[in-house]
Amino acid sequence: MLNPTCRFCGKDDGRIVLDLGHQPSSELFPEVGDAGADPVYPLRMWLCARCGLAQLADDTVVPEEVLGREPAALTEQRRAAIAAVAAAGVLPPGGGTAMEFPSPHGGTWLDGLAGHGFAAVPLGRRADVVVDACFGVMHEADQQAALRTRVDAVAPDGTLVLMFHSLAAIMDGGQWNALRLGHYAYYSTPGMVGMLAELGMTVTSAHRFPLYGGTVVLTASRGGAQPPALDELLTAERATGVTDADAVGALGEAVGRTVTALRARLEEHRAAGRRVYGYAAASRAVSLLCLVGADRTLLAGVADASPAKLGRRMPGTDVPVIAPEELVAAEPDVVLVFVSDVLDEVRRALPQIPADRWVDAG
Repeated sequence: MLNPTCRFCGKDDGRIVLDLGHQPSSELFPEVGDAGADPVYPLRMWLCARCGLAQLADDTVVPEEVLGREPAALTEQRRAAIAAVAAAGVLPPGGGTAMEFPSPHGGTWLDGLAGHGFAAVPLGRRADVVVDACFGVMHEADQQAALRTRVDAVAPDGTLVLMFHSLAAIMDGGQWNALRLGHYAYYSTPGMVGMLAELGMTVTSAHRFPLYGGTVVLTASRGGAQPPALDELLTAERATGVTDADAVGALGEAVGRTVTALRARLEEHRAAGRRVYGYAAASRAVSLLCLVGADRTLLAGVADASPAKLGRRMPGTDVPVIAPEELVAAEPDVVLVFVSDVLDEVRRALPQIPADRWVDAG
């Protein structure tokens, strides 16, 4: 087995900090009638000792299928981020142009930036504000090239905006199932600040939001001073141990705890004759359900608001993906929600299901 090399700095000094074995793609949902074994691939996280970038250790290329629908929580977080960045005074004064690098997760900042005087321009030009939309850059295998492309698109006095799910939040919440094929990089704020500095960019504002347990938005430009809010964020994340392989490696301990607890809970419900369903056929549910060994006897179905996922099944299982109205008609005793950020949203959307039947899958 070859030792990985860093997707940003190219060094091979690092360590595997999380190994989930072989897992199916969390983007390729087979047809529900396809009973064949799904292809599986190694799923491991490697932490670079030089630049601190946590990343996929293996170069498996899995096509992205844009099947999901953006949750309201992500839409609201983006609005809050645009407001915070504008209030920080780090956008070029007087408006100008804005460019956005797209993401398979969907969503756009361009409409919000238009309200602050920035007109959209297409990729391939330079812009006063360049946004990496909705965790887009993490889908790039070559992190050095991807970040450089975004930096090069920023006009001389312009601003780059990056949003990422913080590695510190993943560690704090034991969110080991954030690791998935196609997500090549997992950023800490110290790591991202260092990578941007190597590309000639200085972080000019830092904002943390509660989405997914901790989402960070950084702005950067060529020049400027590091703000106090960034110092506080750097201190907090370093205390979490985001650059320490032993600390990040503790995620592996969370795998066994989560899988064992969920399997026991599902078996208890089955023994009691309760009808158990899930909600959110999200990428983070795929490896969780595979490791649990979920099947229709434990989990009757997983509801999702994305029409494109209907008629399909959860990868690596025989559990079907169903429409929200089918979930209501099934009158479930328990609904396990696999993305905690949508819990309030789905309770409001499906009031026919008593509120106490919705449970965070943990």
